[in-house]
Order: sequence, then C-alpha cells, then structure tokens
Amino acid sequence: MIEAIDPSAARFLADLERIRLRAEQAQQQISSGLKVTVPSDDPDHVQDLLVTHAHLDQVVQIRCNLDRAHAEADTAEQALAEAIKVMDRAAEIGVQGANSITSPETRQTLAAAVQGLLEQLVSLANTQAERRYLFSGDSDQVAPYAVDLAQPNGVSAYAGSAATRQMMHPSGTRFALSHTAQAIFDNSDSTKNIFAAVNALRLALESGPTVPVGDPDYNNQLQAQAQAVEAALTKVRSARDHLSRELAYAGTVQNRVAEAIDFAAKLELRERTALSNLRDADIAAAALELSQARTHQDAALSAHAMVPKRSLFDFLG
Repeated sequence: MIEAIDPSAARFLADLERIRLRAEQAQQQISSGLKVTVPSDDPDHVQDLLVTHAHLDQVVQIRCNLDRAHAEADTAEQALAEAIKVMDRAAEIGVQGANSITSPETRQTLAAAVQGLLEQLVSLANTQAERRYLFSGDSDQVAPYAVDLAQPNGVSAYAGSAATRQMMHPSGTRFALSHTAQAIFDNSDSTKNIFAAVNALRLALESGPTVPVGDPDYNNQLQAQAQAVEAALTKVRSARDHLSRELAYAGTVQNRVAEAIDFAAKLELRERTALSNLRDADIAAAALELSQARTHQDAALSAHAMVPKRSLFDFLG
C-alpha cells in the first residue's frame, strides 16, 4: 500500500508562491511607481482613491477654465482702459469745440476726429479673445456693434445677447465675468450711453451755421452751436464716469479670477498629495521588500535542497 506523500512539500510550494507574489508586487511598484494599479492591490482604499481622483480631475478642469477666464478678464480690462482714453480725447475735443471763437471749419475737422473716436469705441466694444467676442454676452461669435451714422447713437442695434455665462470658483460658488457691450457702451440710461454721447458731440460739431458770414443770424447760430457742443460735452463726461465704473468692475473680476486661480492651485496640490498617499508606491520600501523576498526565496530553495530525497520505493513495503 502507498502511504500519503508528506504534506511538507505542499507547504513548501505554497510558501514559495507567496514569496514569488511578494517579489512580483514589489517589482511592479518599483517599475510603475504605484502601489495600486488594479482594485485587488488595495481593495479597502479603492473607493477613496476613485473619489480623490475625481476631485482632482474636477479641480484641474476648473483651473484650466480659470486660466482662460484670466486671459479674457485681462483683455476686457485693457479694452475698457483704452476706451477711457478715447473718452478723454473726446472730452478734449469737446472743450475745444465749445469755445465760442472756434470757427465752423475747425469744428468740422473736430467732428471728423470724433467720428474716428466713435469707430475706435465700436472696435473696442467688439474686442475678441480666443476668437470670442467678450462683450457679446452668450452670443460670443457675433460682433455686438457696427458703425452706422444714420442711427441716433451712430451704431447699429446690439447684435449680441444677455450674458448668463458664469465661472465656477473651486469653492463651488459662481461669478460673472463681464457685462455686455450694450450695458457698457450703449446703456439705456442716456447719462451712461457712450455711443450716444460721442455721436451727439460729432453731430453738434458738424451742425454749423447755415447762413453765410455777415448774415444777421450767423453769430446766433454760431453761439447756438457752441452751446450744443457744450451740452454734448456734458454727456461725454457723464458717460465717461459710467465707463470708469465699468473699468472698476472689470478690475474686480480680474481680482476675483486671480484669487480663484490661487485657491485652485492650493486645492490641486492638496488633492494631488492625497492621491499620492493613496496610490504612489514607497520605492525604498518596495526595493527592500524585493530584496527580502529574493533572500527568502534563495534561503527556502537552499533549505529544500538539503532535505533528504525519498523515492517511490521508500513507500513500498
């Protein structure tokens, strides 16, 4: 009768397999730099790892969006700052044109200069960043305005739409990026309408006396024109004040975006650290584990080699 084979051989093979798996896992961690590559590597922390990874992806996307918003906010602020300069130049021309001794011919020349300023303002209202019209609201593929001197404001009707787009802050709140060109340049409040004020100044400078010099009514018409230019100048100054407030708002948006980017950077660092703690391997520890596993494997094989061998005949009685 053949007796059962000594179970020590089975234990040896099982122990050897465990040592091999330890060495293989340590080698994989060293090669990949990760201690978790599949769920079975650390089933107790898989959920935490997935949640942390999702949080990190969200923060990275928000920060990417904020970087674009930062460029847009800078461009918008620069456009409004330039518009302030244009309005200051319009005011200077208005002062010159309102002078009672300024001739009709000079006022015509000044009117042409004001028309050029109006065209500059329309161009600034049509400012683009990354092929998007910044002041067109949600219709950012459409230029909001075009010059149209036949209109009371000197421009076409607003071609954009309302601005409902908002930027996500890493904290979870949202904030608007800009006002529309309609609110900034073509406000329904006549004291805030940039286009209307500048066009009114242009028209006042163009509307000189209709009678020749020497006519009894010439001086009266010349004086009336000076008064009209003065009235238009008052509108220009009032509209310029409104534009200053819009510039301040743009600066506030710039600061808001910069603060959000800084917040996102800190949050991203925190999430990356948490993900690293859950996922990344300790290379030094893995190298030590690999060395120990190989040492144990060599020792086990050497010890097993010294065990006396028995053949089938040792079991035959």
